[in-house]
Amino acid sequence: MNRRLRTACIRGSMVLVALLPGGCDRGGTQELRAYVDEVKARPPKAIEPLPEIQPVDAFIFDPDGRRDPFVMDTQTAAAARTDDSLAPDPLRPKEELESYPLDSLRMVGTVQQQDTRWALVQTREGLVYRVRVGNYLGMNNGQIVDITDDAIRVTEIVSEIPGDWRERSATLALTP
Repeated sequence: MNRRLRTACIRGSMVLVALLPGGCDRGGTQELRAYVDEVKARPPKAIEPLPEIQPVDAFIFDPDGRRDPFVMDTQTAAAARTDDSLAPDPLRPKEELESYPLDSLRMVGTVQQQDTRWALVQTREGLVYRVRVGNYLGMNNGQIVDITDDAIRVTEIVSEIPGDWRERSATLALTP
């Protein structure tokens, strides 16, 4: 019985599908064709002229004793140079958390194991890493210098001018 009902439904829907295109063709296309012919017979409208382009005043830059921004001032760069002992070690193997920007990492807790305090750091993918003082994290050669219950203090080595290295402090605060 169920199979007969399904067969009847299929046949009935096939008949409806066959009749639908014929039902749409009754008089509707004649009106549409008449409207299209009327629109085509209308006279074309005039095209608006393009707006007039206003001339731009020329500007001449007068440096008046200012330095050229495209030339490096070697005297200022030499005076700003700091001790080269700050330069990061290029041969040091990178740690896993050094492939993440510091602002994408979150401190989620601490763990005390004997005399070592570990911090738990979560990446934006949700992976949690255990780090301690001396480990590196962030993309600016950031080394962990202190771990408290609510923050990780990091010292980064950054370069503003090639060959000019300086230290900068950063903090990763505990997020609940």
